[in-house]
Amino acid sequence: MSTTVRTEAAGPAAVKPPENLMKGGITSFLGAATSALMGFILTVVLARTLGDSGAGVILQAIAIFTIVLSFARAGMDSAAVWIMPRLADHDTGQIRSALAVMFTATAGAGIVCGIGTLLLSPLLAGSGDPHAGDVRQAVAVVAWFIPVGALLLVALSATRGLGGVLPYVTVGSVALPALRPVVVGLLALGGGSLTVIALGWAAPLPLALAAAVLVLVRQVRRHERAGDARGSFFAPSRTLRKTIWAYSAPRVVSAGLEQSVIWLDVLLVGIISGSAAAGVYGGASRFVAAGLIVNTAIRVVVAPAFSRLLAQEKKAETGALYRTAATWLVLFGTPIYVILALFSPVVLGLLGPEFVRGGTALSILCVGAVLTFTAGTIQSLLLMSGRSGWDAVNKSVVLFVNVAGNLLLIPLMGITGAAVTWAFSMLVDAALAAIEVRKFLGISIELRSVLYALLVPVASVGLPAGIARLTLGPGLLPMTLSIVVGGIFLLTWCALDRERLHLHELVVLARRKRAPSPSLL
Repeated sequence: MSTTVRTEAAGPAAVKPPENLMKGGITSFLGAATSALMGFILTVVLARTLGDSGAGVILQAIAIFTIVLSFARAGMDSAAVWIMPRLADHDTGQIRSALAVMFTATAGAGIVCGIGTLLLSPLLAGSGDPHAGDVRQAVAVVAWFIPVGALLLVALSATRGLGGVLPYVTVGSVALPALRPVVVGLLALGGGSLTVIALGWAAPLPLALAAAVLVLVRQVRRHERAGDARGSFFAPSRTLRKTIWAYSAPRVVSAGLEQSVIWLDVLLVGIISGSAAAGVYGGASRFVAAGLIVNTAIRVVVAPAFSRLLAQEKKAETGALYRTAATWLVLFGTPIYVILALFSPVVLGLLGPEFVRGGTALSILCVGAVLTFTAGTIQSLLLMSGRSGWDAVNKSVVLFVNVAGNLLLIPLMGITGAAVTWAFSMLVDAALAAIEVRKFLGISIELRSVLYALLVPVASVGLPAGIARLTLGPGLLPMTLSIVVGGIFLLTWCALDRERLHLHELVVLARRKRAPSPSLL
């Protein structure tokens, strides 16, 4: 049996970028939209039942859990997305061995990180926040689930790398997010403490892990049958271990730093300004996270495709896929943020009247997200080229900028300062990755195409929404009218200019016979 991860061209296994992007992208988008909706519902449940302070406690516990989890998975989730398409194409006999390496490493790192979080949680009670003791107890409870969460992410990433967008979406984007608001809401309405509610948020993780493992086992067997080579979970080769660790080791740092940038501002707001401010800012930032559904949907599909195409040294096809995905990301992601930015008091008012003061912060976060979209899925392209070390360097720079900016601006500007810092940090991250991808791969974004894709939603959605906001005020009715009218204008523009916007593939697919529903396998 070969002990190397081969990367020569695979001929028939090559990916046809636009078509595969659309087929998997539709499923991924629906899953990401469901996840975003459930995340929004969870935020509403927390805000309406616990208020700004109680929601701030839970959001700070989630922030710490998420940051620690990014280290606990030991970079093996990214390694799975990177290496599994290559093994599935060229060396199915090593799939089991690769999974053994990744799961063993993740289990060990998860246990260490979980114990470390438990031991360090008492330090959280030392801040000036009157709810710091509640934060400590909530963190201590969710820390027990860190190993399970890490294994879940690696298992889901492995299914994704083996071509299973549907199981990845079903378990990770639908089932798990849907369970959380139900459990949390029942516990909150039943008078559960903040610690019990935090436990309810983490409790669905073991069920999700069991489902992901079952799907993964069936996927592995299917690929082994197709490749006529059954591997072993025991005694993986030294070359395979070295290959996986060489990729994943830098990713441990970059993933941890990436999640720190996303969630650290919530923690710093809580430490500097208290849990009530953290609740307001956390609510605003969760709306921005919900708006990333298009980015998430496209990234889930293109990352394995990037890995496979680059392994086959098809840089032209890789560039075409990247530029098409970037255009769609800007075109369909921007309208969400336009509405959120113009009607930020309205959407935050859904959480409760005390959350409306975060409107300016939400608008700033939306502008930062839109500008970041112009770089497309640039970080995924850098990672799938095997340059996880450069991504780690980028995240180190971005984290420094984020921490320095938050420490400087939060005392001066409160949550608005945290929003400005986050937006600037995201731009720095995208700019660094774009420079490196152009240097290493010779792939760059077509600025004219992206700016045109940005013009379309700004004009078709932004102008009507701006007029409605100025003439009718910041109400639910003007926002609804803006969504309806802007949606009609956007779809009409896309239909009339589908060639320039790379949307003609949609028409081609629609005219074909209906493909069979994707299988969990």
